[in-house]
Formats: sequence, C-alpha cells, structure tokens
Amino acid sequence: MNEKLELSRFLRLVSAAIMLFFLDFGKEVLIPMTLSVILSFLLAPLVRRLRLIGLPSSVSVLMTVFLFAASICLAGLVLGSQVVKLGTSLPQYESTIRDKLRTLNAITLEKLHSVTGKTDFVTDPFSRELATPNIDNGLTPQGNKPVAVEVHQPPATPGQLIANILDSVTGPVETIGLVFVMLVFILLERESLRDRFISIIGSNNLRATTVAVDDAARRLSRFFISQFAVNGACGLSITIALAVVGLPQAVLWGVLTGLLRFIPYIGAWIAAGLATLLAFAISPGWELTIATLVVFIVIELLFGHVIEPQLYGHTTGLSPLSVVVAAVFWSCIWGPVGLVLSTPLTLCLVVAGRYISGLNFLGVLLGDESALTLPEKFYQRALAGDSDELIDAAHHYLQRHSVAKYCDSVLIPALRLAQADFSVSAITDEEKHKVGNAIASVLVSLESKAPFWRRRRSSVLDGETLARHLIHERELTHGNYQGPIDVPAGSVILVVGVREQTDELAAEILVRVLRAAHIDARHIFTTDINQPPPDVPSSMVAAVCLVTANSDENHPAMRELVTQIHQKIPQACQLALFIPGDTSQAIQETPCESELIQAFYSYQEITASITRHKAKITS
Repeated sequence: MNEKLELSRFLRLVSAAIMLFFLDFGKEVLIPMTLSVILSFLLAPLVRRLRLIGLPSSVSVLMTVFLFAASICLAGLVLGSQVVKLGTSLPQYESTIRDKLRTLNAITLEKLHSVTGKTDFVTDPFSRELATPNIDNGLTPQGNKPVAVEVHQPPATPGQLIANILDSVTGPVETIGLVFVMLVFILLERESLRDRFISIIGSNNLRATTVAVDDAARRLSRFFISQFAVNGACGLSITIALAVVGLPQAVLWGVLTGLLRFIPYIGAWIAAGLATLLAFAISPGWELTIATLVVFIVIELLFGHVIEPQLYGHTTGLSPLSVVVAAVFWSCIWGPVGLVLSTPLTLCLVVAGRYISGLNFLGVLLGDESALTLPEKFYQRALAGDSDELIDAAHHYLQRHSVAKYCDSVLIPALRLAQADFSVSAITDEEKHKVGNAIASVLVSLESKAPFWRRRRSSVLDGETLARHLIHERELTHGNYQGPIDVPAGSVILVVGVREQTDELAAEILVRVLRAAHIDARHIFTTDINQPPPDVPSSMVAAVCLVTANSDENHPAMRELVTQIHQKIPQACQLALFIPGDTSQAIQETPCESELIQAFYSYQEITASITRHKAKITS
C-alpha cells in the first residue's frame, strides 16, 4: 500500500515537471493559442449575434475578427501618435524639469551631504589612503601616462537599419498573425470543438457535461466582455478627467490605463505613477501633480469597488493570493504576456476545477470559496482550541443572521460531527474537552460583544456536563438564579432536555436562543419537574419545551414527561424540538396528542412560534 502511494506521488511530481517543461518549451506556440482561445470567448457573442441576423458563419467570423483587428490597429495608432507628441513636447519643459530636479536635490542629496559632511574628518584619512595606492612596480616608465584607446563602430548603412527594424518586429508580427489565424479557425469550429471536448471529459453523462460546459463558457464570456468594457470605460474616464485638469497627452494615459488594468492589482497604479511623474516634471507648482494623483485614486476606487462588483460580482471567483501567485508564475514562464494572461488563465483553471472531477483541487486551491463548510470549520477550530477565532466568526455571522439560524446552520451540525467522531473513538478525551470549552466560550460570548482582550474564558470542569456548566455560568450573572423571581405570571418558558447529555446541551442552546430573542427562558432538568427550583414556580410558566437530539430512542421518555408536565403545570402548553431527523411519528406515538401542541425541527421554527404565542398572551 505504501509503495503504491509513493509511486503515485512520484508519478504526480513527474507529470508536474513534464507540464512545466512543456509550458516553457512550447511557449512560442502555446502563447498564440492561449490568446486566441481567450479572445474567442470575448468575440463569440458578437459572432452569434451576426449569425442570428442571417449572415453565414464564415462571414460572421471574418467580420468580427476584422472589426476587432481594426479596433486594435486604431488603438495602436492613437497610442503611437500620443507617444510621438509627448516626445516632441518634452524639450519645451526642459527648464521646468531642471528646476524640479534642483528642488529634489536640495531636499534630499544636499541635506544628506550636510549630515555626512560632519563625519568627513573621521573618514577622510582612510579615504585618502585607499584612494592613492602605490602602483609603481617598475613595469611602467616614470613620467609616461597610459594612452586612452577608443573603439568606433562604422555607421550603419540604410540596409542594416532596415534589417535591424525587421528583426525587432518579426517576432511580434508572427505572434499576432498566429493569434488571428487560430482565432478565425476556433470561431469557425467552435461547435465542433465543444462537442469534442464534451466527448472527451464526459460522454457517459452527456446532459450534465453539456450543462457544465455551456455554463462555464457563458461565465467566461461574460467575465471577459465585462472586463474589456470596464477597462475601456475606466480609460475613457481617465482621459476626460486628465484633459480637464490639464495634463498633456491625456489620451495616451487613458489608453495606457485601459491596457495596464489587465495586469491584476498593479496595472492601473503603474499608469498612475507614470502620469503623476510627468505632471511633476512639467508643472512649475504642485497643483497638477496632486490633481493627477487624485484623478487616478478616485476613478480607480470607483471602478474597482463600485462598478466592477455591480457588473460581474464582488470577485472574479479567485482568491487574492492565487491571483498574485498566478501573476508571478505565468510572468516567469511567458514573460509580460503571461502577466497579462495570468488572471484569465487562472479563472479558466478554477472553472475547470468546478466542473471536472479530476481537477477539483484547482477550485479549492485557486478559488475564493471556503475549502471547509461553516460546521466543518467550527469543528476544526474547536479541536484546535481556538475559541477566539470561533467567537469572531460567530459575531461576523450574527451581523447578518439571527442566533437561531447560527445554531441551526453552524453549531448543531458541528456538534453532530464531534458526536460522530467521539462515538467511534476518533477523538481523545482531551480533544473532547477542547471542543466542550470552545462551545461553552462561543455560547457565553453570544450574549456579549466584548473585544477579545476582555473576553472571559469559559472552561468546563472535569466531571461537569457542558449543559450544567453553561447554566452555572448564567446563574453567576443573575445571583444564583437563572432570572429574577418576581416576574409576571405566564412570562417564563421552561426548557427541558428529555434524557441524555446531548439533549441537555441542545436544551441549553435553545435557552440561549430564546434569551437572545428577549424571551425569558430557563433550563430545568427532568429531576426538577416534581420539585422546581425557586426561580421557576408553576404560575410563571407559559410553555414548556421538550428537547431531544435522538427522537427514535427517546419516545418512551418523552411520553412520560408529557404526562408528568401536564399534571404539574396544567396551564402550560407543551412544545417539542427534535434535533434533527424525521419526526413524523413522534406526535402520533405520543399518548397526550392534544397536550403536545406542535413539534418543531429547528431553533428558528420554535423561536418564531414561541414569540407568536407570547404575543397572544400579552395582547
């Protein structure tokens, strides 16, 4: 078994190494292919629209690619003309640039020199000794100085200049040509390629695979179109704003911003830094520099935090760390092109991980979704004894949801995970103690919003059940009782755990949930029904809630409790909370069916019912 596991790991490492070698060795072909595939997602909707109006498939594809190429050429011409204008206009700002450099020199270097000059009297003797080494070794005649030798290259001929220019543009032109050729054929064969892909990854379940592929293609197309639209709108906004504040060549900075925004996180700020540097160099004062920087900050924050989340969701589905790591990885393999393609490529990998079972790990590693569910995360941190993180997570959850929903969705499922592990001895007594302390700390903190440095740690003592510990914690705040003794009649809700310790804990959780809903709930044990404590006389009780976490085994005990409570507190209505499970037979098998008003299966349901019941009593 161990040998097979080691062999499997070795094969995975070899496969990863081969894949990295293939990505690096075949980048001359893979880069154009990747660009064409990504562009096909961008242009496919336009091709479909043209085909819907009656144009043939080939005409639709060629027209779409031609329009895209024309827009790229137009953007390149605008960008090139703006760069030329900027280069020709820089000499007129020479005096301003010199003045700014003198100002910077006075602020930085001269002050530094004034500080270091005070230590020259210490370093000068050593500097002079080091600067005047004795090089007279008898090989050089006295009085002869070395002769300077200069090497001059002959001026390049026109033919050589043309050859150098062609050599520099041949590579990019070849790449662009390959991209457009592949793009045309991918758009023409889009349906055929889709069918082949479906046949490869999931021909056994054709319907599910088709839905997954169509959904993934639709999501990717929507994202790329939205990204192009947002970046173009951002560049246009930058152009208009910079033209208003008076920065030269505002179109250049707008186009550059739109292009650089494809680089995650830092692209827009690179353009902002260059534009601000130009404003600093050409403006005699500081007004233009500050205005340029403010323009970029305001517009980038507006697009990054308001427009983009509204247009295509709050995130791209990628974790921030994965975006940064992907940018470093792809830029190391494919250079600047890889840096631009890093986010789209990573997004494609995440989509593949969500729909292809063998690539699920990609969605977990690169996606922004939590790798663990909330109950699993609660149980994991409870095993680690990290109460502070659990409390912070609970308070964050309660900002949007109720305490009852938190217990239904997080706490009770986490307790089920712990109970399942403990029943098969998968966790030790020490780990069980940690889990108990963590649960106690979370439940106690639900009544408090104190910061972490003022939180009171809750620790369950040996031999003490978790439910009794929590009751004792609550009694400490009310003077040895769970609540005041002098309360109106019919204002108290009693909660009773049917039999086991898990029932008692579930009952105590219900008490906490009801008290969070401003309902005076108090916890008693089955042994207290005949002789209730002083703080729960019968006249106070409006309802009694029976709680069980194992309805199948606790039917006899519940039937006995129903009869007993009806005899001791006849005016109280009885409710049952079953956690969890199918309890359709619970009421039918209860002999006092008229006395057990209703059964509930969640804390939210029973809390809402008790709230309505108390409202009827008080009205």
